Amino acid sequence: MENYIVSARKYRPSTFRSVIGQRALTTTLLNAIASNKLAHAYLFCGPRGVGKTTCARIFAKTINCLTPTAEGEACNQCESCVAFNENRSYNIHELDAASNNSVEDIRSLIDQVRIPPQIGRYKVYIIDEVHMLSQAAFNAFLKTLEEPPKHAIFILATTEKHKILPTILSRCQIYDFSRITIKDIVDHLEYVAQQEGVTTEPEALNVLAQKADGGMRDALSIFDQAVSFTGGNVTYKAVIENLNVLDYEYYFRLTDYILTGNVTDSLLVMNEILAKGFDGHNIITGLASHFRDLLLCKDPRTAVMFEVGASMRQRYVDMAAKCSNEFLYKAIELVNDADLKYRASKNKRLLIDLTLIMLCQLSLPQTAGEDQKKKREIAPLNPVASAAPAQAASNQPTSPANTPPAPRTVTAPNIAPRPGSTTNKPKAPALGGTNGLGGVSLSAITNGNKEEKEEVYVQVEAMNETFTPIQLINEWKAFAEALTEEHHLKNTMLNCLPALLNNTTFEVVVNNPMQEQRLVDHGVDILSNLRHKLRNTNIQMQIRVSEDNEKKLAFTPQEKFKLMAEENNALSLLKDEFGLELS
Repeated sequence: MENYIVSARKYRPSTFRSVIGQRALTTTLLNAIASNKLAHAYLFCGPRGVGKTTCARIFAKTINCLTPTAEGEACNQCESCVAFNENRSYNIHELDAASNNSVEDIRSLIDQVRIPPQIGRYKVYIIDEVHMLSQAAFNAFLKTLEEPPKHAIFILATTEKHKILPTILSRCQIYDFSRITIKDIVDHLEYVAQQEGVTTEPEALNVLAQKADGGMRDALSIFDQAVSFTGGNVTYKAVIENLNVLDYEYYFRLTDYILTGNVTDSLLVMNEILAKGFDGHNIITGLASHFRDLLLCKDPRTAVMFEVGASMRQRYVDMAAKCSNEFLYKAIELVNDADLKYRASKNKRLLIDLTLIMLCQLSLPQTAGEDQKKKREIAPLNPVASAAPAQAASNQPTSPANTPPAPRTVTAPNIAPRPGSTTNKPKAPALGGTNGLGGVSLSAITNGNKEEKEEVYVQVEAMNETFTPIQLINEWKAFAEALTEEHHLKNTMLNCLPALLNNTTFEVVVNNPMQEQRLVDHGVDILSNLRHKLRNTNIQMQIRVSEDNEKKLAFTPQEKFKLMAEENNALSLLKDEFGLELS
């Protein structure tokens, strides 16, 4: 029985020309060999299965070839090439750093470097997975890597370049290998299939190439697996069954149901997919890729980024024509959000179902008219009284543009805060006017065209206790410190302290109109709290923007002492008696 050789080894490139998908790198190496400008150390880095070790072996064979071809390739006929092809060449040494990563292994390698080659001009040392070397092994290797003998060339290969020490990187010429494109993988698989007498379908090879994720070795391994499963007839259905890949047909069915807003059938299709054993997360990510591919097919310029067969491409183009750009943008956003939440979700099936329901709602007509939306409006306490100030203001002449704006006065009804209420709840509008009984009546809510009214009466005791500027500032700060969500309001109140103008009115000077508007928006809550804490229902607040727009401290030490002395004359006597000075 003849020994079977897997395709990844049987069709491994033996010349630079046969290397797939790395044209720029192979051309550079060929030119370096032709001009005899060889570096003493190379670093080949890139994903797995893209040809790093293969190119290192081809490079080692080519530079030792005794009779190279006109194109600069190895002849495969001289003694050096024959010895290399038969795996008995003493000029090429391979070291697997994953299992030989100690200092002793590197020192043994350094001892071998001193021996010149018997045939050919160079001894090449290929160290695979070099990032696995220990710190001590790297340090022992540094000096030899920087100044090796003239006959020694080192080729380091790794999939994780970021783990290599900078001192190693600086001593090497670095070649970054790229992932192999789907088209190149498909073309190579077709060539292998022809050589092996295997019949294939383009869609099947495309699935194999996508599954390989840019690695030719993985693609050939999966190809061998598919050939064994199908017995030499690689079809699309056989491939998706063998590799447990979700059929495109399911994504197209889901898209059709989503576009028509059919929630029931969408959930049934999803249940059918899950019943086949597919993981929910893979379905979510596959649906996201499907919508992304549809978006690419909306424009011929981006359609080239979608690498599939011609028949499948046309189907995507036809489906993309049915989807609007806005729908695809929102669909991708929804599915991507579900992808991010999937791992943390405790009910993953519910998350998938909710995502499908929201996707189906994207295609439903949106009601943009304001008359179709239910609104809740709070009517003013006294429409006549509230309209009068507005009318009076409209009759006054407008002030010139250079006249500074007048302070804005914030008033609030005499409503004591309810027990347990917080300052972070939605704010009520500025309400004006109290009735003659010392209370406030609130008329309620208009909902659509149906008007319902409800009377709420709050009895408030009239209070008129005196308070000091220090008490006002303390209560002002206490209110600000209690804020947990309104951070901007909190900072504004702590930076802009009130100044008492008379017994019941205080002024707040802010630095900009945004701070002014912030205090106006929350003025009802602020005044209600201050009235309750200071036990004075006549407190009013005025807000104005600083004319010079400079941030000023509300109180200097001298001003603070002056206020304290007004409350207690003994402080002034104490200061004068002992000759004290403020620092």
